[in-house]
Amino acid sequence: MPFHILIIHWICIIKTAYYSLKKSYFLLYLLIIMIQKIKKETILMGNEAIALGIIENGCSVACSYPGTPASEILTSIARYRAAADLKMHIEWSVNEKAAFEVALANSYAGCRSAVAMKQVGLNVALDPLMSSAYTGVMGGFLLVSADDPGPHSSQTEQDSRFVAMLAKIPVLDPSSPREAHDMISAAYALSEKYSVPVMLRPTTRVCHARQNIAPGKPLTMKRKAVFLKDPERWAATPKFRYKLHADLNKKLCLIAAEKELQPSFHADSKITSKNCIVSSGVAYSYILDFLTDYKLLDKVALCKVPMPFPLPDSFLKSITTQFKKILVIEETYPVMELQIHDRRNVTGRLSGHVPAEGEITPDSINHVIRTFFNMPPPSLKPAKAGGQRPSLCPGCPHRATYFAIKKALPQAIYPGDIGCYTLGINLGAVDTCLCMGASINQAAGFYHSLKASASKHMSIVATIGDSTFLHSGITALINAVYNGARFILVILDNSTTAMTGNQPTAATGVRADCTSTTGIHFEKLIEGCGVTYIKNIDSYDVQQIIAAVKDADVYTRKQDGGIAVIISKHPCLVGSKPEQIFSVSVTDDCTGCQYCINNFECPALVLENGKVHINTALCNGCGVCAHVCPVHAIKVEEKIA
Repeated sequence: MPFHILIIHWICIIKTAYYSLKKSYFLLYLLIIMIQKIKKETILMGNEAIALGIIENGCSVACSYPGTPASEILTSIARYRAAADLKMHIEWSVNEKAAFEVALANSYAGCRSAVAMKQVGLNVALDPLMSSAYTGVMGGFLLVSADDPGPHSSQTEQDSRFVAMLAKIPVLDPSSPREAHDMISAAYALSEKYSVPVMLRPTTRVCHARQNIAPGKPLTMKRKAVFLKDPERWAATPKFRYKLHADLNKKLCLIAAEKELQPSFHADSKITSKNCIVSSGVAYSYILDFLTDYKLLDKVALCKVPMPFPLPDSFLKSITTQFKKILVIEETYPVMELQIHDRRNVTGRLSGHVPAEGEITPDSINHVIRTFFNMPPPSLKPAKAGGQRPSLCPGCPHRATYFAIKKALPQAIYPGDIGCYTLGINLGAVDTCLCMGASINQAAGFYHSLKASASKHMSIVATIGDSTFLHSGITALINAVYNGARFILVILDNSTTAMTGNQPTAATGVRADCTSTTGIHFEKLIEGCGVTYIKNIDSYDVQQIIAAVKDADVYTRKQDGGIAVIISKHPCLVGSKPEQIFSVSVTDDCTGCQYCINNFECPALVLENGKVHINTALCNGCGVCAHVCPVHAIKVEEKIA
C-alpha cells in the first residue's frame, strides 16, 4: 500500500475510534487494532479457516463432494494452494465414498490427508469410515463432517458425533471459526500419534460465521509417499479384524486421557458452585454470551468440551460427584449426555429439558438456562409472518423440463432426487425425495410394486440431476435395467453442481483446480448401463420434451421396451446468461387465469390488477414462458442482441 494511502487509512481509524468510543477506551481500542495489523489477521469464513488450517498442516491430498454447509472448504483449499504454489492433489470426487477412499490411500502411504463433506454425505462414506477405524492410518487423516442442525439445507439434522461414536474415532467440536482452524493441528497430531482417523465436526453456524484469523505459513512436510505392505492390517481377514478392534478400544482409552483435549472450566465461572453447565461447539458460545450478559457466569461452573467423544471416565465421575445439578447442552444428539453413567442429577435432551430436535439458537438457550436457574420465562415476541416459498430461479432450465413432464403425463408418479431441482415439488412434478440417487431405485420399486399387485399400469417419470446421477445414479440404473424395471428417467443436465455453489462435475471436463480433463459422456455411459432408448434435448424446447416424454412412455409399455432415458440439457443460468435473450411481454389477451403463475411459477411472472405482468428486473429473457400461456398472451416480441 502506498505510504500516503497508509497514512490516510490510519487517520480514518483513529478519528472513528476517538469519536465513537469513550476516551478511556480509546487507547485500548487503538492497541487492539495495531495488534491485529501486526499479526496480519484477516476475516475468514469458517470454511475458509478450516481450509487454511488444512493447508498450514502439511496436507498433501484433499478430496470432497460439494454439500452445504461444507462446500467452500475445497474451493478455499484450491485458492490457498494456488497462492502458495504447493504441490498438493485436490479433487471434487464423484461422491463422498470415493473422496474418503482416495484420501485414505494417501494416509496409508504415510502422508497427511483431508476429506470434507456434509453430514448426510458421511452416510455415503460410512462403509470405508467404519473399516478405516480398525485398520487405522499412517499419515494424519482428517475427516471434516459439517453438520446442519435445523436443518437449513439437508434432509436430516443428524449428528456426525454419533457416527464417530459408532466408528469409535475421536471427534473435535469447534465453537467458532478460529477454534475450527486451531483444532486441525491437534487433529493431525492425534491422528498420527494413535494411527486413527480424526473427525472435525463444525456446524452451519461455524462454517458460515466469520472471524479474525492470523494466517500461518504452510507446513512443508518432507515426506515421500511409501506404502509399507502389511496384509494383516491393510487387507485384514475377520480373524485379524478382531485384534484390530481390540487395539482400537485400547487407543480410545488413551485418546480420552489426552491432556490437550480435556474438558475445561471457564476461568470466570464458579467452579465451587453446586450447579454445572457442560457444553461444546457453537452452543457453548451462545451459553457464554447469555451467562455474561445476565451476569450469571460467577454463579455456575461452565465446562467446555473440545472432544465430545471419547470423554474420560475421570471427568464423568468427577462432575457427577462434585455437582448436584448438571445441565448438558449440545447439538444435535445427546452424545456427551449418554456417556454420563450416573444421570440422576443430569438434565439435557434425554430428560426433555433441552429440545430433542431443531437447532440450538440463542432463543432456545435463553429458555433452557432460565429454566435451569428458576428465572422467569422470557417475554414472547410476536412471530414474524412467513416469507415467500423457495422457487427455481428465473430462466432455470429445470422449470421448463418439469412443466413439459407434467404436461405430457399429468397422472404419472414422479420420484425425485436431491438438488435444487427438488423444488419441482412446487410444480407438482416431484412426489418423493429421499436421498442421493433414490429416484431411480424408487422408480424401479414403484414399477415392481404395481406389477406384482396386478395394478393398472401407471406412468413413472423419475428425475435426477447430472451431478447426482454421477454420484449415486449409475449403480441404481444398472440395477433397474438388470431387474427388468420400466420407467422414464429424465436427467436434468445443467452442467454443474448448482445447489452447492456451481462446482464442476465429472461430465464437464474441468477439475477442482480449473485444469482440463476428459469429461464423462452421458450417452455412452447410459448405453453402457444397458439402456437403448436415449434422447438428448435442449431443456428450453418445451414442445420437443413433451413429445419425447409421451414417446418414451409408449416405449416403456412395448413388449420389447424397457427403461427410457431423456437427457434434458441446458446450462445453469447462475453466473451466466441464456444463449438467446428475448424481450418478453404480456398482451391484453391475458385473462388473469393465473395458469402460468400456478403451473410454471417463474418469479418474473407477477399478478397485478387481476392480470399477469413481467417483472423486468427478474426476467432474464429466456422466453420459455411463451409456451405456457393457454391463451397465448405471453409474447416473445423480439430478439435482443
